[in-house]
Amino acid sequence: MLWMSNAAIVLCGGRSRRMGRDKAALPFGDETMLERVVRIVRPVVDEVILVAREGQQVVGGFRDIVRDPAEGLGPLAGLAAGLAAMRSERAFLTSCDVPLLRPEYVTRLFELSDGRQAAVPHIGGYYMTTSAVYARSVLPVAERLLAQRRLRPFFLVEEVDARLVTADDLRDADPNLLSFRNCNEPGDYEAALRDAGFA
Repeated sequence: MLWMSNAAIVLCGGRSRRMGRDKAALPFGDETMLERVVRIVRPVVDEVILVAREGQQVVGGFRDIVRDPAEGLGPLAGLAAGLAAMRSERAFLTSCDVPLLRPEYVTRLFELSDGRQAAVPHIGGYYMTTSAVYARSVLPVAERLLAQRRLRPFFLVEEVDARLVTADDLRDADPNLLSFRNCNEPGDYEAALRDAGFA
């Protein structure tokens, strides 16, 4: 297998309206949810880029923070900002609210992306576009879609050479697919805390 440099782009600039408070700063054990996600991905990538909104305070002493150029454009804008800032050739894109993410899952997605511009899980009829790997070469396409205000990340997947990843492709790395469990609402957060042994 040809070695490639890999990054993780962690989106943490959402308004957390359904949660009612900043998800990135929520405690999860002895760290915040954002700190936990960064700790999980750091051993399996060469760099970690956080994407936050303008003016957002990001706790944790992180250095590699880039800002969304305009608020309200969603994860596609965050992906573009992260791709533009990174030195690596491809990146695992994730949100900051997936505390049960498994590093083996991230590594598996990088393996499945070899030779392609993207590797995007398609699970239960849904495209997991914010838990996927993208090559830096998709950046011009993402920028064009943003300029056209075609903001759904799926539009990017449609236009690049993407591998659609099935649940069976991932079972050896994440048998229960816990890496997709995000915490949008208080009930999700409480359930994740219980499953991680913190409640």
